[in-house]
Amino acid sequence: MSRKITSCICGLFVLLMVYASACRQSAVSSEIDASVITPVTIVGVTYKPLTETIELPGVTVFLKKGIVRSATTGTIENNSIMLGDYVKKDQVLYTIRTREASALNNSLTNDSTLSFKGRININSPTSGVISSIYHQNGDFVQEGDELAVISEQNSLVFILDTPFEFVKYVERNTSCKIQLPDNQIIDGKITGKLPEMDPQAQTVRFVIKPVFAGRLPANLNAPVSIVKNTRAKAAILPKSAVLSNEIQTEFWVMKLINDTTAIKIPVKKGFENNEDIEITDPEFLPADRIILTGSYGLPDTARVIIK
Repeated sequence: MSRKITSCICGLFVLLMVYASACRQSAVSSEIDASVITPVTIVGVTYKPLTETIELPGVTVFLKKGIVRSATTGTIENNSIMLGDYVKKDQVLYTIRTREASALNNSLTNDSTLSFKGRININSPTSGVISSIYHQNGDFVQEGDELAVISEQNSLVFILDTPFEFVKYVERNTSCKIQLPDNQIIDGKITGKLPEMDPQAQTVRFVIKPVFAGRLPANLNAPVSIVKNTRAKAAILPKSAVLSNEIQTEFWVMKLINDTTAIKIPVKKGFENNEDIEITDPEFLPADRIILTGSYGLPDTARVIIK
């Protein structure tokens, strides 16, 4: 009988020790959980017009080029142009000594009283920039030979390579924005569409006239922004306020229900651009407080402190 009593007492003592240890661990865990408070910043939903855009690659080309041709057969005596020079219409570009003048002067070398110049000036057919030069001083040229090429500055356009699925967005727009390599943004006007697709990239090419007073070179690459969709009044949140899973199939925000607690709210997205996202569901109030920074990795019902 005494052995049974002793065994019961020992078992009861063990149970008391286990219970005390569990209470201590629970208290420590509660203290740790209570100390995890994440500093956050907040933002409210705003209602404003939203424009969704797409960016497509554009490159500059000159649609019109003037060909400078030799008007006679002979030798170039004076070339007054260099690559990149801006020339005006009817400006003298070349002076050519004709073949007949050279032959006649050679036969009259013993008679100083006779002289035949036989020099012909070649003038610019248009105003523009010298983009190619094919002959220099001393070259012998035939009548009709190409001497140089003048790119007409006012014919410079951007050629926009557009994937076929985006053609509908470009066709219904008459204007666009062009970002130059120096980050300057200029306006552009969509003036036409080329009748053939690029055989390699399978893209449709549109012609865009830049609204720009300066001079741009050919083969300049620049992204062109085209309006895809617009919304007159949309519920907008900054992109950094909207979280998603790794495969971006689920989206949510962290909303404050009081000054220290944030809960997870699933949302549905609408339009978006580089900075903003439209929230189509649920409908938030302007007074609702959404976490802007500090929400990454927060669990549902997280303790926070507003910075």
